[in-house]
Amino acid sequence: MKKIGVVFWCSVALILLAVLSGVFFPQGFETATANIQEFLTTTFGWYYLLVVVCIVAFCVFLILSPIGAIRLGKPGDRPEYSNKSWFAMLFSAGMGIGLVFWGAAEPLSHFAISSPSGDTETQIALQQSLRYTFFHWGISAWAIYAVVALALAYFKFRKKAPGLISATLYPILGNRSSGTIGHIVDITAVFATVIGVATTLGLGAQQINGGLAYLFDIPINFTIQMIIIIIVTILFMISAASGLNKGIQILSNVNLYIAALLLVLTLFLGPTVKIFNEFTNAFGQYLQNFIQMSFRTEPGNPAGREWINSWTIFYWAWWMSWSPFVGFFIARISKGRTIREFLMGVIVLPTIVSTLWFAVFGGTAINIQRTSVPKLQELPTEQVLFGVLNELPLGFILSIIAIILIAVFFVTSADSATFVLGIQTTNGAMNPSFQIKLVWGILQAGIASTLLFSGGLQGLQNAAIIVAFPFSIVIILMMISLYISLSKERDRLGLFIRPKKSQRDNL
Repeated sequence: MKKIGVVFWCSVALILLAVLSGVFFPQGFETATANIQEFLTTTFGWYYLLVVVCIVAFCVFLILSPIGAIRLGKPGDRPEYSNKSWFAMLFSAGMGIGLVFWGAAEPLSHFAISSPSGDTETQIALQQSLRYTFFHWGISAWAIYAVVALALAYFKFRKKAPGLISATLYPILGNRSSGTIGHIVDITAVFATVIGVATTLGLGAQQINGGLAYLFDIPINFTIQMIIIIIVTILFMISAASGLNKGIQILSNVNLYIAALLLVLTLFLGPTVKIFNEFTNAFGQYLQNFIQMSFRTEPGNPAGREWINSWTIFYWAWWMSWSPFVGFFIARISKGRTIREFLMGVIVLPTIVSTLWFAVFGGTAINIQRTSVPKLQELPTEQVLFGVLNELPLGFILSIIAIILIAVFFVTSADSATFVLGIQTTNGAMNPSFQIKLVWGILQAGIASTLLFSGGLQGLQNAAIIVAFPFSIVIILMMISLYISLSKERDRLGLFIRPKKSQRDNL
């Protein structure tokens, strides 16, 4: 059987096993996966923190090194997409719907419900709420995506290897990268992608439903969420049929414009001066305390350690579980860029935009929390954003814009996921057929709908987090493999900050 068959069918079997567990044993499945997740975060929390620190350090090294001049492709290749379209697509796939879901809710939670320092609704809690939100969605998160995407893009476009994660391990594994070990790596990547995206589709349907309920008193139930998923599925399959250069690219640019509109309107209709002051202060603290936060384990503080497990380590695992999906997509659209340009574009600019987004919506939410009744913290997470917008001038219009933004991000994420799954299950083909994308699109929608109906969505999210543990080992191997290959190319091209001794002697 060809590799495409092994990866596809084994992935489908594993996914069906997880989904059926969530459907028929939702409580047991959720409890079991939650216990495993808790064991991993409690026992290996230090490991997750160190892995992410190594990833960030590796990216910084490549940016500063002469290796950064190497191009992802042939020497004469140039980027296929403009900087604006490239950023719009990578940002929509990487964070999109998550920023809208958590933009107001996470800073509010850190301020009013569970503060990193333990004391809520204080000035210190306010500063830490934004600082830790920036930390969770900033440099570290994008570095995880960047290193996976870089390895895929380099080996595919520079070395002409198949567009598969297993192929990036060839310098370490040799021919075994296309054997059983390679199959396991690729199956793990497909499983993580499907489970992560299906979970996001379910959460997106819940938030759209929550927004409609908040604005129009539409009931929150499975029927409404199923209708939302069906509509979104039809839209993203239409987009998928039009191909990458039309569907995803156009939708991503639309996302960027709508997001910018909502951001600017909220900024100037909200407490503008406070937002700028808190953003500047929190961003400075984020940079100042980055190393301390990256190594923080709180070994002698059970409450502090529980907070780290629930937030920081959860996020590091979540980003790792999402890295195959986002990494594949970013790699696909990044041919022709230099390594330095790629890493700066994938890490620095998204971090700035993400932190500004959280400062605007999180800062506005906290300001409302301190001055208004009823309190925002009493709202379900999916309705916090709408509760914030409702307190601003033109609140109804802002909420409508937010729902449209969520829907478009929803469509873009689903479309990107079908594209990536097509690549992963067609032996790395960069332009998978519409039929393959259709199969994965229907499977994703079906999984999300089934789990919403059974109440097994949380268990599936736990499963995605669990997958991050073995995949973190794959990421480490990808970095080692990438460095081995880049070092050989550096020596061949003579890319050194200073000439070697033998070269100096000949000058």
